[in-house]
Formats: sequence, C-alpha cells, structure tokens
Amino acid sequence: MSDRKKYSIFFAILIFVFFPRIVLSQGALTLEESVDIALKNSWTLNIAREGTKGAVAQKREAFTGFLPTFSTSYAYRRLNEEPYFRSPGIPPPPAGDWVMGTKDNYNWIIEARQPIFAGGGILASYLASKIGEGVAYAEETAMYQDVIQEVKVAYFDILRAQRLLEAAAQSVKMLEAHRDVAQNYYKVGFIAKNDLLYAEVELANGRQALIKAQNAVALAKARFNTLLKRRIFEPVEVVDILEYKPLKQSLEECLNIARESRPELIVSKLRAEQASKAVRVAQSEFFPSLSLVGNYAKFGDDASVSGSRYQDAESWYVMAVANWNFWEWGRTKFRVDASRARENQALEMVKEINEQITLEIKNAYLLLQEAESQILVSEKVIEQAEENFRIAEERYKERVATSTEVLDAQTLLTRAKSQYANALGDYNINYARLQRAMGVIAP
Repeated sequence: MSDRKKYSIFFAILIFVFFPRIVLSQGALTLEESVDIALKNSWTLNIAREGTKGAVAQKREAFTGFLPTFSTSYAYRRLNEEPYFRSPGIPPPPAGDWVMGTKDNYNWIIEARQPIFAGGGILASYLASKIGEGVAYAEETAMYQDVIQEVKVAYFDILRAQRLLEAAAQSVKMLEAHRDVAQNYYKVGFIAKNDLLYAEVELANGRQALIKAQNAVALAKARFNTLLKRRIFEPVEVVDILEYKPLKQSLEECLNIARESRPELIVSKLRAEQASKAVRVAQSEFFPSLSLVGNYAKFGDDASVSGSRYQDAESWYVMAVANWNFWEWGRTKFRVDASRARENQALEMVKEINEQITLEIKNAYLLLQEAESQILVSEKVIEQAEENFRIAEERYKERVATSTEVLDAQTLLTRAKSQYANALGDYNINYARLQRAMGVIAP
C-alpha cells in the first residue's frame, strides 16, 4: 500500500472519529430540502391551489358581466297550410282567399345585448369575486405555512429523538463500564454480590431505555416520511441543526407582526369585505335594469334564408329595454336583510379570530420562554452532573463510595442530558409554531 493511500485512510478515520456528524450529514436531507419535497407532494396544498384557480376563473367570469353578449338561433317551422287572408269581397280585393306566406319558414337571428345599468349589481358582483380571489390566495398561503410548520416539527422531532438516543447510548456505555468494574471488585471480594446485582439491574434498565429511544427515532422518521409522502420505511438522515437561537422580538412585536401577516386574519377581513359587496348586490334589485339590444334576422322559405315572395330576406332593429320588478312581496328586502346579517357575522368573526390569534401567540411565546429557561438551566445541570459523576466514580474506585452512589450520579447525568435534548427540541418546535402564529414562517 502506497504512503499516499495510507495517509488518505488515516485522514478519513480521523474525520469520522472526531467529526462524525459531518460524515453522517453527507447525503442527508436539509430542512429546506425537506420542506421543498413536502410542498411538492402535499395533497392539501394542491387542493388549495385548485381553489385559487377556481377563484381566479370566477373573477374573470364576473368581469364578463360588463361586456355585451351575442347570441344566434336558427329555426325551421312548417305550417299545416299556407297562411292566407280571406277577403269578404269589398273592393278593391275581390272575394276569396289570398295567400300571405309559405308553409316552410326558416329564420336565422343574431342578437347583441349590452347592459347599461343594473343598479350597481354587476360592479358589486365583480368586486366580490375579486375579493374572493384574494381570499383564495390567503387560504393557499395559510396552507403553505401549515405544511412548512408540520415539516419543521417533524424534522426537529427526529433531531430531538436522536439526541435522546445518544444520551441513552452513552448511559448504557457508562453502565457497562461500571458493571465491569463491579465484576472485577466482586471477584476479588471488594464488594458484596448485591452491589454487582444492582449494577446489572441498572444496566438492563438502561438497555431497555435504549430500545425505547431507538423506537422513538424510528417512529419520528416514519412520521417524517409520511408527511413528505415517501415510503414509510424509507431510510432517513437529516442534517443536525438543533441549536439555541435567542428570540429577538417582544410579545407586542409578535402580535403586531401577526396583525399584518397572519393569513387567517387576512381571510376573515376579506370575507367581511366580500359580505359587504354581497349586500350591495342584493340592493341592486331595488333599481330597474336597462339594456341595449340589437337584432338582425334573416328569413326564407328554404334553408338558405334568402327570402320569399311574401317577405324580405332580412331585417334589423335596435331597442332599449328597461325592466323593473317593483313588487315582489318584500323578496328583495329579505334578501338584503339576510346579506346584511352575514356581513355582521363576518365582522364579528374578524374579532373572534383576532382574539384566537392573540391567545395562540401568547401561548407559543410563553412556551418558547419556558423552553429557553430550561435550556439555560440544563446546560449548568449537565456540567454539575458530569462533575458529580466523575467524583462518585473516583470515590467508588477508591472504595469510599457505594455502587448505588455511582449509579445515582449516572442517572442524574443521563436525566440532565435528556432534559437538555428535550428543551432544545421544544425550543425549536415552539419557535416554528410562534412563527406560524405570526404568519411569517419560512423554510
């Protein structure tokens, strides 16, 4: 083997030993990649996108109410006999039946109709549908943010479970080392058999806890795969980004951001505005409608509608049509009342959603502060627990401490590391939930 190859292998071993997470992160999914996959495969987000497309089409449909409509019809009518006029014999026409038309009659009509005035109903309908488009976009944004939050929570759940697994694995190693020391001491008669049995029982409990931690990691990865619409047993490796980043915003700043950015609040305000336009649509029926109609017709006694000897081949007219339903037993009034009630309902819903969002942000903010304080406390507890375990272990080796003291110290250390991992996971998860509550969550 050449010296270069030896050095390469030696360097690779050093990297794996001293920087294992760098090695494991190769080919692992980042949070941004995970979010992209989830957004691409999300069924609920696809549903929201289709809803947005429908709202855009509905707005375009409403706009056509301003434009003229064109229609055409082609008809054929056959009479049982030729139409005629019966003269009583008074001059000038002599007595008898005079033919006035043909049995076969063909008509082709083209009509154009342009609304001139509709009581403001057309404009209000268009504005309502335009607001509906904004509602659909806001709902799609809310669904988009929901998917991001779910991915972040699942991602940090994996990292937290892996940290707990590391703590459990370290605990088993320490318990095995202590069991080995206890075995040696027992063989030479330094300790009683009860101390050895106690060490073996604690080791068995530690191995059981390790199995539970392994299952928790597997379950967290299965949930993650389900969210990304991957095969549930597909191997998962994620980049470890579990860290503590202090929150810079105050509670009041978070609330102000939510009032401007939270999609659900935007949706409620838009729906209230849309309900106001629905009232205007209903009120438009109090007024008459005015339209301009143009009609062009061709007539004939054969399919070519080229006229007949009794009638010209074509005719046209232009007319203005006014229509006003001035008495319908209060139907329009009741419709207006119902629309106004829905408007009031939507306005009250804005207040309710605003209160819910305030409570949601307050809860997320307090949980974030709780996790933050737990992180700071756990860091100090780990230092103290490590020193306590070191002292207990040294005392045990000097045979001035019992096995119980060593195992208790080791239990405290494992608990401190587990609490730190949980606090760090809770902090990152609650931070993501706070961002979602503010409406500014991003990959």
